[in-house]
Amino acid sequence: MLPETSHPLLILDESPLDVRTNADLRTLESGLDALQSVAITEKGPWRRFIDGVLPPVLFLILLIAAWQLYVVIARPRPDLAPGPLDVAASIGDLWADGRLQLAVLTSLERGGIGFLIAIAIGTPLGLLLAEWRLLRRALGPLLSGLQVLPSVAWVPAAILWFGLSDATVYFVILMGAIPSIANGLVSGIDQVPPQLRRVGTVLGANRGQLATLVVLPAAMPGYFAGLKQGWAFSWRSLMAAEIITMGGTIGFGLGSMLQQSRELADLSGVLATILVILFIGILVELVVFAPIERTLLRSRGLLQGGTR
Repeated sequence: MLPETSHPLLILDESPLDVRTNADLRTLESGLDALQSVAITEKGPWRRFIDGVLPPVLFLILLIAAWQLYVVIARPRPDLAPGPLDVAASIGDLWADGRLQLAVLTSLERGGIGFLIAIAIGTPLGLLLAEWRLLRRALGPLLSGLQVLPSVAWVPAAILWFGLSDATVYFVILMGAIPSIANGLVSGIDQVPPQLRRVGTVLGANRGQLATLVVLPAAMPGYFAGLKQGWAFSWRSLMAAEIITMGGTIGFGLGSMLQQSRELADLSGVLATILVILFIGILVELVVFAPIERTLLRSRGLLQGGTR
């Protein structure tokens, strides 16, 4: 006979598979607890500046060093492959006679004003397209087509309409930036959870208040991505318009300086102007858009404090 147990309940032994599963679950649980208990250290402004600026600066220095090494070893014709020192000398000459300062200020003024006008037009247009489905089906494909159309294609028509004036430049900027801003806002609104709309409706918001006070703030990440793309298109469109539309009442911008250097067969001046245009684009991204994007994402819990 089997010996009787003194406990009235039967004790079931765990199988090796159950023991291993329970151990894995305990390990996973302890790992999640450790992950939640890790404090996120906030980087200071100076540390964020170093982390954001130092890597591209070091990479740029390496590129310039490789460029100079090629010039020293290969000894190409200076008119076909100028070295970094030749380009730096061209920048110094442009600065000394005041043309560089004038061109930078003129282009930044045009680009900034055109971009602000594009925001004022593209934002309500994006809201209308997102809220009225019929309008979106009618204008959506056209707006997407305008977004992929090169802005330089508008320059000949703009010259015929507005002549050699600043209106031509602004028109080209708007045609390049407005579709990107509107489509970015529509994309951001499409990602807004429908529960937010229902909450706004329950709280008594009408259609206009729902769009401007509920949907638009919730769509800010997508909208801001559209703004960044809109600025990129504005800057590119501006350069294309300034290169082609020289003369008349149009002022002297970076595109005009680039075209002038080409006509003089001054490759050092051409490369110097290209570097200035590139530098301004990078500077606007680092100083204006990157801090706003970082703050926006962190406020929504989409960015850890020590990530950027």
